[in-house]
Amino acid sequence: MKQAQERHIKRKLRTSSLSTMLSISLVLLMLGSMGFIYLNTHRLTNYIKENVGFTLILQENIKKVDRLQLQKSLDASPQVKSTEFVSKEDAAKILESDLGEDFIGFLGFNPLSASIDVYMNAEYANEKNIDVLESDLQKNPIIKEIIIQKDLIAAINSNVSKLSMILISFCSLLLIVAIALINNTIRLTVYSQRFTIQSMKLVGATNAFIRKPFLRNGVLQGVFSALIGIVFLIIALFSLHKEMPELLLLEDMLTIGIIFISILIFGVLISTLVTNFSVGKYLKMNENDLYH
Repeated sequence: MKQAQERHIKRKLRTSSLSTMLSISLVLLMLGSMGFIYLNTHRLTNYIKENVGFTLILQENIKKVDRLQLQKSLDASPQVKSTEFVSKEDAAKILESDLGEDFIGFLGFNPLSASIDVYMNAEYANEKNIDVLESDLQKNPIIKEIIIQKDLIAAINSNVSKLSMILISFCSLLLIVAIALINNTIRLTVYSQRFTIQSMKLVGATNAFIRKPFLRNGVLQGVFSALIGIVFLIIALFSLHKEMPELLLLEDMLTIGIIFISILIFGVLISTLVTNFSVGKYLKMNENDLYH
């Protein structure tokens, strides 16, 4: 008798599971997309920060060993990502390319100085850390001048902070909406089975026995919804990557894996919890309350 009743519940659940899974899949697709947008925006801002550095203009006729020692000490600093030495000759070639004419031939000499371009690690690319580093570097006698675009660095950090707050706020709002949508979708599914739940109670089935097929269905629903959402997300990502490869780094398999696993865990967890809550609600109801 119990096996027949459980099979009856399963058949009822299957008929409503497809539309529920598709609805949840679309919600999980939106969440996954926002995850990729946030991570790639974070990566892009780090890239910008790490490519806006400052320049050390070196004194004339310094010893190569002194310059190498300075560069080596900078490279060893946790604040610095990389340094690049630009000789007088290289600086002249760069300027000549920009101007489109031979200024050395016109002047008769090379007025440029050798320099070292310094690029900071993203987490240290702010005014406070740069000021401390600048103060230390000014004590070095082989450095003639330090050129830092502080206004540009301040503007980048300010805009990055604003963008991060907007994205975090939007992601939080989307998460709340996603939970609400999944909650309503699953509750409607369980609501359609409220009379089946009541019939099971009337024939003496325990609460645990009634919950079992619903919870099993909730877990499977969450798994399949997440997998469908992941498939849709993969298709969308590859399509976007094909059109704009510079926006997405699909080679970062660790990040992609974390996002996919997060979608799967979230899908299963929210589906199971909402199903359990909804079934529990109708288990506590009296028969007369089912019609309201």
